[in-house]
Formats: sequence, structure tokens, C-alpha cells
Amino acid sequence: MSTKIDVFGAAAAIAKGMSVTLKEMLSPTVTEYYPDEPAKFEERFRGVHVLQRDVNGMEKCVACFLCAAACPSNCIYIEAAENTERERISGGERYAKVYNIDYNRCIFCGYCVEACPTDAITHGHGFEAASYNTSTLIKRKEDMLAPVPAGATPPVVEPERPAAH
Repeated sequence: MSTKIDVFGAAAAIAKGMSVTLKEMLSPTVTEYYPDEPAKFEERFRGVHVLQRDVNGMEKCVACFLCAAACPSNCIYIEAAENTERERISGGERYAKVYNIDYNRCIFCGYCVEACPTDAITHGHGFEAASYNTSTLIKRKEDMLAPVPAGATPPVVEPERPAAH
């Protein structure tokens, strides 16, 4: 009796699998013409990183090192420098003088994005990062900076005054 139940169960499983296959065969084919048309991504797609700017065009990164600390693959390298009254790069006391991400090691986990208190680093939708030369996969700050927003007013740098005698 148990062999009859096994045979019916197996036949039902095969019929269910074939119905899924038949349904997929009859659905319309979706073709993306990638090189000719831009690729379509989901909103949550994690592409190459982007260092964001604020509305004034200043960098959001304040070199707090939280993204580097949160990275499980240890692929983020940061060197901090102090902002001065004459030269302001970011809104905080410090800014990232050097900000490198080694895409040879990056696993696109998103921990760096979650750890950033100023929303300075985000995942963009860029995906064409493949290379045969591994030295080109180390992205520098200049490669990742977002463009200055239109209408942004950059900070005014006052000229140096001569010392009073």
C-alpha cells in the first residue's frame, strides 16, 4: 500500500514541476539590450560606492573611520586631515584627505553605508567595475566623489592678511 502512495506522490511532484516549466515556457521573453540601452536595476541594487556632497557642494565625509571599522573585509583606507578657516572641505572639523576602497576585497555588504553617521558613503548603481588589471580596482576619493550639485555655493576662502607690526 505504501508503494502506491509513493508512486502517486512522485507523479504529483513531477506534474507540479512540469506545470511550472510549462508556465515559464509560455510567458513572454524579456530581453535587455544592455550596450545599446541603459541597464535597469532594482532600487536596492548595491553598485560601486559614491561619496556624497551636501547642498553647498562640500563633502559629507568627516573622517570618523566608522565605515572602515564596520567593513568585514578591511577594504577601506582613510587618512584624515583638519579643516581650516581658509580651506573647508567638509562641514565637520576633519575631512578625508585620502579615501580608498579596494574592490579586489570589497564584498558589497553595505555595512559601511549603514555605519556612516553623515550618509557620506552610499552604494550607487554603477556596475561596470570589472578589470583584468587588479591595480585599477583600487578606487580613490576622486573616483568616487559625487559631482557638485547645480546651484551650490562653494565656501568662501578669505585671502591671507599680512601680519600687523
